[in-house]
Amino acid sequence: MTEESAQPERIGVLRPTLEAVAELAGVSRATVSRVVNGGAGVRASLRERVQRAVEELGYVPNQAARTLVTRRNDAVAVVVAEPESRVFSDPFFAQQLRGIGKELSAADSQLVLLLVEDTGDYQRVGRYLAGGHVDGALLFSLHQDDPLPAMAHRVGLPTVIGGRPWAATDRDQLYVDTDNRGGARLAVGHLAALGRRRIATITGPLDQTSAADRLDGYRDILPDGDPQLIAESDFTQEGGGRAMAELLARRPDVDAVFAASDLMASAALRVLREHGRRVPEDVAVVGFDDLESVAAWTDPPLTTVRQDIEDMGRLMARLLLRRLAGNGGADAARTTPASVITPTRLVVRASA
Repeated sequence: MTEESAQPERIGVLRPTLEAVAELAGVSRATVSRVVNGGAGVRASLRERVQRAVEELGYVPNQAARTLVTRRNDAVAVVVAEPESRVFSDPFFAQQLRGIGKELSAADSQLVLLLVEDTGDYQRVGRYLAGGHVDGALLFSLHQDDPLPAMAHRVGLPTVIGGRPWAATDRDQLYVDTDNRGGARLAVGHLAALGRRRIATITGPLDQTSAADRLDGYRDILPDGDPQLIAESDFTQEGGGRAMAELLARRPDVDAVFAASDLMASAALRVLREHGRRVPEDVAVVGFDDLESVAAWTDPPLTTVRQDIEDMGRLMARLLLRRLAGNGGADAARTTPASVITPTRLVVRASA
């Protein structure tokens, strides 16, 4: 199949063809095909002439035919193991998707967003990933025993995971994570240095490695801490508010809280205010994320642990694109990317 044979003819519409580009550029049809499909072996001067002709004529390659030639779809699935209501209301996901989108756009690759509302969606997502529609997948917000990594591995689809996986499906599993445990140590160590002695924590869901690692960081600083000062939540404002109310009911003498996300911390501030507790005079509060739309706008502004969420999205996409570029290449072993753990830092504001 040629690129033109896959293009439907429409009466009255003259679409530029490879032959027209070749004639205008003064090169062969094969040379034009190599340039528009990203092939090698074309001199820079000829490539420039072809590109000028493509722009002048407004030539757009047929994607179906191009896929046959390049065996690439120029599309990447981004699979988020969370319901739509969570993804579109939590600014964490917006920042991460922004980073992914920017990197894929720069590589002229399309982002295909797939969400997992419930367990019934795994079959649908699995069929799509196995259907040859995308070149690779970015998976994030995975929970323990999530089948997505194994599903992608079975069909040979290159993947990068957002967050440290509980168990890699193979030795080459790539992921991008932040230093969750170290960041939690920064937060709790800061509260302890302020002289706080009854430091509580509101965790995320402990079937996610990010939440488990942040709880481990809390315990690194407070190895003999009171279990009643630990409240498990779900990274949402609603969950953070409930957890703060539970902590106050169990331990009304609490004088500091490390919430494992900014959304939960913002809800904790609201509940403390409703219970007549002053922040930071009575209870100091530290969050995690440094979400641009949350941390600086709470009352008082939130002390928090910063992770560069947008850059983590960029890194995920960049690692996948590097893996795709290296697949089958003669120097694939030399260019194989490695997983990345990004640093965290404490941003001190008025809440602690």
